[in-house]
Amino acid sequence: MCRARIRLNALCAFLLLMVACSGEPQQSADTGALTGQLTLTGSSTVAPLIGEIAKRFEQTHPGTRVDVQTGGSSRGVADARRGTADIGMVSRALNADENDLTAYPIALDGVAMIVHRDNPLPVLSEEQIVAIYTGQVTNWREIGGADAPITVVNKAEGRSTLELFLGYFKLRNEDIKPSIIIGDNQQGIRTVAADPNAIGYVSIGTATYEASRGTAIKALSMGGIEASLENVRNGSFPLSRPLHLVTLGSAEQASALARSFIEYAASAAVSDLTEAQYFVPLTH
Repeated sequence: MCRARIRLNALCAFLLLMVACSGEPQQSADTGALTGQLTLTGSSTVAPLIGEIAKRFEQTHPGTRVDVQTGGSSRGVADARRGTADIGMVSRALNADENDLTAYPIALDGVAMIVHRDNPLPVLSEEQIVAIYTGQVTNWREIGGADAPITVVNKAEGRSTLELFLGYFKLRNEDIKPSIIIGDNQQGIRTVAADPNAIGYVSIGTATYEASRGTAIKALSMGGIEASLENVRNGSFPLSRPLHLVTLGSAEQASALARSFIEYAASAAVSDLTEAQYFVPLTH
């Protein structure tokens, strides 16, 4: 009887241990080290920065793995809501109907109009930009440029850059007369760099990075303000935006691993990575 009770107690202890270990691991009981996997989806503006932060986070916490996928800010919001991503990446402020999410700012960026490097125009007025995108102006000659048709590059629906562009210029997407519709920033930059007559709009950080590497684009001033990181930092550039990570529910409802990653992404420990991607860090 005594031996049977000992065996039963040992079996119960083993089963309790298995139940305790069956959930998603977040912290090692022996060392307190973070373990587990995170999936982040969303903004193509934020994703390259988060990819670099994830590499450093994994080095700091060897028991973790961070998977970063793009698809646009709308995907980041939708996946965070559905639970198919632990964290969404959103390159704008949350909308009023997204108050079921919590947003965590990690950096600042702006949106700039870009043209081919050989385009002689250094600046366009807001009225000229609206006229180009609504089809009222279709040739560069009409606004002081070369005699060539304008290739209007617009963003696909679901991209936060499109939302910011439309909101700033007080346009609807159906007002736009695009020649080409593109997805992420890199596709927009490749399109403009390959076409001397194209115009588009992308992240200032991405445009600055690509121009520094010799890509054949240039960012235009807006409202007389140069499209630069310094002007995003000092708040003078008119089309600026926060870059966010988002989770479903309150901050307390996020997993310990997700909270740790978000805190790390907003910390001074990765300011060098933020600046290397040509964004403005919130901390130094």
